[in-house]
Amino acid sequence: MVLALIDLQRIFADPTSGWAAPDFRRVVEPTRQLVELFAPDMVFTRFVAPDKPTGSWVAYYQEFPFALQPPESADYQLVDEFKGAATLDKTTLGKWGPELAQAAAPDGRLVLGGVTTDCCVISTALAAVDAGIQVQVVEEACAGSTADNHRKALDIMRLYAPMLEIVTIDQLRSTQ
Repeated sequence: MVLALIDLQRIFADPTSGWAAPDFRRVVEPTRQLVELFAPDMVFTRFVAPDKPTGSWVAYYQEFPFALQPPESADYQLVDEFKGAATLDKTTLGKWGPELAQAAAPDGRLVLGGVTTDCCVISTALAAVDAGIQVQVVEEACAGSTADNHRKALDIMRLYAPMLEIVTIDQLRSTQ
């Protein structure tokens, strides 16, 4: 089982950012607990802009031009609490791909936390489920673009049971 912590970056934590997750600070402590529980079997991911958007991403970055920054920009760094951790960088909303597939391969299980529940977390979770991976999303370690969107995304993911389940840290502890 591997833990993937999705996009715990400054661009989502900064209340003045166009991509701010209002409840971002709420997930920091639960994420620390997950790091303690899973280390070293974990990976932090980062959303980064491509050098040159193509396809549907052209319109996306026309709407969010502030996000066209290089990966080394301050906005795209992990928040200070997780600064220095190695990251898996993707230019896509979902972080599922060969790297996470390999990390989850030993037992076919993936645990997710991060931001935002209604975008990058759900995109990662559903792609992993489609690939045959058992996914657990840790409710208190995720934050949405709004509290309502967070709840809606969790409700949608609950529809994928038993392949995807919404869990708490206490439930994970009891199975470790």
